[in-house]
Amino acid sequence: MPALLKGMWVTLQITFLTLGLGLVLALPISFGQVYGNKWIKAFIAGYEKILRSIPELVILFLIFYGFPKIGVRFSPFVAVVLGLGFRSSAYQSQIFRGAINSVSSAQMRAARSLGMTNLKGFINVVLPQAVRIALPPWTNEFTIVLKDSSLAYALGVTELLRQGGYIIATKYEPMLIYLTVAAMYFIVTIIINKGLGSVEKRLAIPGFDVRETVR
Repeated sequence: MPALLKGMWVTLQITFLTLGLGLVLALPISFGQVYGNKWIKAFIAGYEKILRSIPELVILFLIFYGFPKIGVRFSPFVAVVLGLGFRSSAYQSQIFRGAINSVSSAQMRAARSLGMTNLKGFINVVLPQAVRIALPPWTNEFTIVLKDSSLAYALGVTELLRQGGYIIATKYEPMLIYLTVAAMYFIVTIIINKGLGSVEKRLAIPGFDVRETVR
């Protein structure tokens, strides 16, 4: 069990770092999607389509095995975080784009009337409202990234699934070990979803209406 818990710790590190990288990239991408000019929108559209069209395992292999050809090497752990993070940014940007578009454009006009730029209005007025709207689908993204972290197995990262494989190689009890691994994924998913659900309830504003979509 200690080995599996150690593997779960690595799995959680991959999950949270991936989500963090994806979030940092997704916010400016979603801003550009909504407020950018046609060239920025075209560039972002290409970025998203490429990352969402290529299998995640291929992205990981390209980063880990392809980048050394141009003199850039990443450890297996970093390659996994980068690959899954870029992939997640494409999906997270769609989540935030939809949330931003759900906030009335009157909010931005009010911010502009107070002398704010689009960026300041986005950060101070639109984004706080959009985050509340984006939280439920973002919770789903967390669940997806948690499960996708098992792909780190392919690059030799000793996350939960690989730790289970090591134990099976010595104990010869695949059913018991894989059931334990599955139960650990399930428990973590439930705990995190409950936690994010509580955050969603705390941030909820009675009467907050997001039905107007005017952009």
